Order: sequence, then structure tokens, then C-alpha cells
Amino acid sequence: METSTRILAIRHGETAWNVDTRIQGHLDIPLNDTGRWQAQRLARALAARDAIHAVYSSDLQRARETAQAIAVATGTPLRTHAGLRERGFGLFEGKTYAEIEQTWPEESEHWRRRTPDWQPPQGGESLLQVRARILQTLQELAAPHAGQQIVLVAHGGVMDQLYRLATGQDLQAPRTWQLGNTAVNRLLWTPEGLSLVGWADTSHLEDDALDEFST
Repeated sequence: METSTRILAIRHGETAWNVDTRIQGHLDIPLNDTGRWQAQRLARALAARDAIHAVYSSDLQRARETAQAIAVATGTPLRTHAGLRERGFGLFEGKTYAEIEQTWPEESEHWRRRTPDWQPPQGGESLLQVRARILQTLQELAAPHAGQQIVLVAHGGVMDQLYRLATGQDLQAPRTWQLGNTAVNRLLWTPEGLSLVGWADTSHLEDDALDEFST
């Protein structure tokens, strides 16, 4: 019996705060016009080439709105799960990177160095806490879909953790991989762990991406 689940892990479409480099965390920010366009292009491409058995999304609306487009295009029910949320950034939420560096230089240094057990002030999550949450959520969502393919729509911080888990990268290793809005990241989950199949596919956002599907 097959025990592997194929996963399409996708970061939500663009928001105004992404453009402003403003930390969103658990704040519920909607997609902007570009983000909605990205979600529609993504949804049409997935509907044309991928058999999808389930769509799961973070319960924050930027992810939920992106996932809804996929669910509609593929005729797949959408379920939300708070375990797919972005990292909680506490006091940093709503601030730009520049504001954080200027206002909280010491805390900012911990953030930049990726100190594993450091928590942003006022209820933020440490990287260790985020990793544990994502591992548990992954197990919960992927295990029932052995032999199938599912979509997980989440956030940049979640994608970063998934890449590290799939490639054995340390929590403090400098990031050398991309976390683009609506990029499709292909992973394989088994009870033994996660492996990387493909990363950062944004072909659906190119001008001729849908030509082969429109004829």
C-alpha cells in the first residue's frame, strides 16, 4: 500500500503589505489586485494539469482567497486550518523591516540571526515553535491522503520551514531559496518525513503560461 502523499505547497498571492515589506504575521490582510490576478492564473494552471484530491488553507484571508480560486477551478472542497498560519510576530506585526531595525535593534538582531528559541515580544512564536506546529499540521493533513495529491496554501514563513524540513537545512542556515507569491512547491510526504520534488515554479505567471491550455 502506497504511503506517500504528493503536496503542492503554495504561498498566498501578493498583498499591499508584501509590497511595503510590512510584517503581516497573524494580521488578516487581503490580497491586492496583483494577488487576485496571480491566484486566478495559478488556479487555471492547476486545473489544467493536476489531479487534486483536497485543498487546505491557512484561515487568514490572503491564503484563503488564494485557495478559494484553486478550489473553484478544480472543483475541490476547501478546508481551512489554523496550523497553516504565518509565524506569529507579536509586537512586530504591522511594522516594516526598517521600522523594526530602528525601534528594536536588539530584538531585530535575534530575528536576523534566526535565533531558534527567540520569540518576538508580546506573544510572538519562536522558530522552534513554528517548526513544531507545521510538522504536526503536516502529519494531520497529509496522512489521510496516501497515494493522492493535495494543495496546502499558506505563507512565506511556512514555505521556508517546509523547505528546511524537506532538505535537512538547519533553522539558522541562511536562506538561498525563493518564497515567491503563488509559487508552486512540490513535496513528497511519507510517515518517515518530507522530501523535495520541485521548488518555486512560477511558470503560470508568465505571459504565455496558459497558451497550451487555451487551444
